[in-house]
Amino acid sequence: MNCIVQLPENRPALMGIVNVTPDSFSDGGVHFRAEDAIAAGLRMVEEGADLVDVGGESTRPGAAAVAAEEELRRVVPVVEALARQGVAVSIDTMKPEVARAALDAGAKIVNDVTAFSNPEMARIAAGTGCTVCLMHMKGDPRTMQENPVYGDIVAEIRDYLVERAAFAEGHGVARETIWIDPGIGFGKTVRHNLLLLKRLEVFVETGYPVLVGVSRKSFIGRLLNPENPVPVEERLEGTLAAQVIAQTKGARILRVHDVKPARRAIEIVAAIEGV
Repeated sequence: MNCIVQLPENRPALMGIVNVTPDSFSDGGVHFRAEDAIAAGLRMVEEGADLVDVGGESTRPGAAAVAAEEELRRVVPVVEALARQGVAVSIDTMKPEVARAALDAGAKIVNDVTAFSNPEMARIAAGTGCTVCLMHMKGDPRTMQENPVYGDIVAEIRDYLVERAAFAEGHGVARETIWIDPGIGFGKTVRHNLLLLKRLEVFVETGYPVLVGVSRKSFIGRLLNPENPVPVEERLEGTLAAQVIAQTKGARILRVHDVKPARRAIEIVAAIEGV
């Protein structure tokens, strides 16, 4: 199996989010039935998504863990159906057994928020040749927002991601299949998130394609109204603003909920930068 994903040259790839969960922070329950998740993934492709990221376990702050059997039940039928129709599917999981089953079902990318903390993930990736995304998260979803503290956050996370990429390569994962993600919102304060976006070029300079996910995240709600954060459904404009900044600073993959407006923003920025 060889699943190297070719990224567009003149714009970031757009990754649509399909959470097959009842409790994700933004769309929990909306795509919980397999048929709804499949329809959502196909609609995202029609609206301009290059990739669809399927997840069966919420990683929002305080989220409860999900057993592997349940996660498999949620995601495998969705991955299989989308892949059968030619969709480039990413599996958002930290469990080796889920990653392996999703790859067997046709997924091309393993998106691991723990950056291969379980070495078996690296062995699976090396054995299949799939593309991988390694993300930074401080702690775990249950604890990550409990007073996260850093020194130089940008340098610390860059060094962490470079180390995890080296770990993957040391286990046989090809360098050209590795993406990195600074993990906006995963164990970070509002200021931390802003610093990561402002200095995103530090991650781009590592040479690994950088994935950025800011879509509908809580820091946007807090920035727009610190006293009474705006709800998830009112964070589109803030999401697009942050996405544009990430694009201009060299992000190669943008992970989003609202595909059509995100793709339109991407195209305008690409046109301006291409003049």
